[in-house]
Amino acid sequence: MASVQELENICNQVRRDIVRMVHAVNSGHPGASLGCTEFFVSLYFDIMKHNPKSFSMDGKNEDLFFLSNGHISPVFYSVLAHSGYFPVKELATFRKLNTRLQGHPTTHEGLPGIRIASGSLGQGLSVAIGAALAKKLNNDNSIIYTLCGDGELQEGQVWEAAMYASAKKVDNIISTIDMNGQQIDGSTDDVLAMGSLKAKWEAFGWDVLAMNGNNITEVIETLKIAKTHTGKGKPVMILMTTIMGNGVDFMMHTHKWHGQAPNNEQLAIALSQNAETLGDY
Repeated sequence: MASVQELENICNQVRRDIVRMVHAVNSGHPGASLGCTEFFVSLYFDIMKHNPKSFSMDGKNEDLFFLSNGHISPVFYSVLAHSGYFPVKELATFRKLNTRLQGHPTTHEGLPGIRIASGSLGQGLSVAIGAALAKKLNNDNSIIYTLCGDGELQEGQVWEAAMYASAKKVDNIISTIDMNGQQIDGSTDDVLAMGSLKAKWEAFGWDVLAMNGNNITEVIETLKIAKTHTGKGKPVMILMTTIMGNGVDFMMHTHKWHGQAPNNEQLAIALSQNAETLGDY
């Protein structure tokens, strides 16, 4: 089991990967990728029961993760690579012609670690619930994890899935919402204010927890607590507060870096704020 310091070192490397990948092709989504780094590193290096060396689509007897807000693929790809699903050097092919690392994750290229195509917002929770039900039918006690963005909650399908999961007592799923308060056109409050998400999810019958998604110790502790809430008749939701662009000072607290790539000078600044720890690809 990695120490907190080791996990923080991995976070630094993942942030380097994110900004380098997006810079190299002048496209991609660095903001929320940077904000969710601690979550992904905690999940794949500490919390989930998974086997990167023998990836299969059905994932029998393994915990599974489904990314709904697929535009934050840079952080997903980096963590998958560093945890052993595919070579780290393949990160250099991000968004390039014939790559397995497309801008939004896809399955037809056969990239280990990817079980659904995502990027069409609002769909991931439904898929995750289906996987959770399959686990129950197979008497597999593993847990399903999923992540979606707060702006994504403006999609109606999310709330259909929320109703279904509680009504059918899908209690082997731990879902997380990245609450950075930003989406492509501005703040979520300006685009479509959603009020109290805690009250909404509780009203929909979910067991609701909260955490600071940029404090890796708190992320790990909360995810471990969430695991103890499974199997009790309710799906589990974690409201995760993060900072858009966290770890790169000029990208923080603004929607402008939702889908913008850094230039050469900005890349150098971003790299200087995150020390190389595992070796750049």
